Amino acid sequence: MLDSIAKLPITKHSQTKQLLSINTSLSKARIYYREIEEGFWFFGFFLNLKENIIALSKYDKSVSSDYYLLTFSLFEYKFPLKSGDLLTLDSICWTFSKPNTEISSYFYKQSNGKFFSIALKKDWVKKNFTSKTFKERKAILQFLNGKRGSYTWLDISEKAHKIAADLTVIIKQTDNIEETNLILKKNSMKLMAEFFNNVFNDSRIEDNISLSNLDYFNVAKAERIILQNLHLPFIGIDFIAKEVNTSPTKLKANFKAVFGFSMLQYHKEKNLVLAMQLIEKSDFHIQEIAVITGHDSAGRFASSFKKRFGKLPSQVRF
Repeated sequence: MLDSIAKLPITKHSQTKQLLSINTSLSKARIYYREIEEGFWFFGFFLNLKENIIALSKYDKSVSSDYYLLTFSLFEYKFPLKSGDLLTLDSICWTFSKPNTEISSYFYKQSNGKFFSIALKKDWVKKNFTSKTFKERKAILQFLNGKRGSYTWLDISEKAHKIAADLTVIIKQTDNIEETNLILKKNSMKLMAEFFNNVFNDSRIEDNISLSNLDYFNVAKAERIILQNLHLPFIGIDFIAKEVNTSPTKLKANFKAVFGFSMLQYHKEKNLVLAMQLIEKSDFHIQEIAVITGHDSAGRFASSFKKRFGKLPSQVRF
């Protein structure tokens, strides 16, 4: 991956700082990379997107790949209001991908943020994932032994935010790279532990389902359609499947394998997370937030909100 990015004519590469810089009319990016140990790499990506972008990872079938990739993403994006104003909101998720799995990602105009990726070889994992640090070590190793796969979780660990803030500072220290690698490894292990200690709330690790790369691409397209329509009531599985050009039954099963939610549940979850952020970052009344998030009444919105977060949106005026 590093070689392919470094060879692009738009890339500036500082090998001493282990930094790739890209500045185009579409985006601005700084990519810090470190080989912590053999079989263990850490990447810090810092992006500012000027236009809508689709990123697709591709694998050279003639080259063997045995790296797993864990990514923690923290992005800010602009949410358009009816007034024409833009409200800055957060999008946070985790993705775990196995070798030879092609990943499609959609990034929206005026988004900016960072994501931290940890690339691990299987042999390194077997040696360093001890039961003391990773309580479900056996289940994790069985999961890694499966075929290709890509899985996404939403914001499942509050502690990970603090670790990510520390990693931001550490990875940008480019003057004494060798000295910071031990600190970087320690914090990377903390981030991995937070992930694996919080992913067993659903059965995807144990189920270990592997899909085709086309299936993963179709699921990513379905997610994009859902996110583009969060301000409306759920538009329906049949409509989304038609847009993706696959069967509703297959898309339903594949979407849940990747996200751990049905498409309807995913819409509801992202919709209520959007509502929570509107409450925290704006002065809207509950009636206004209900309309923005596609609810047919403030009462139903409040009921859904309480069911999800265990409390009424009391700070918003009725």
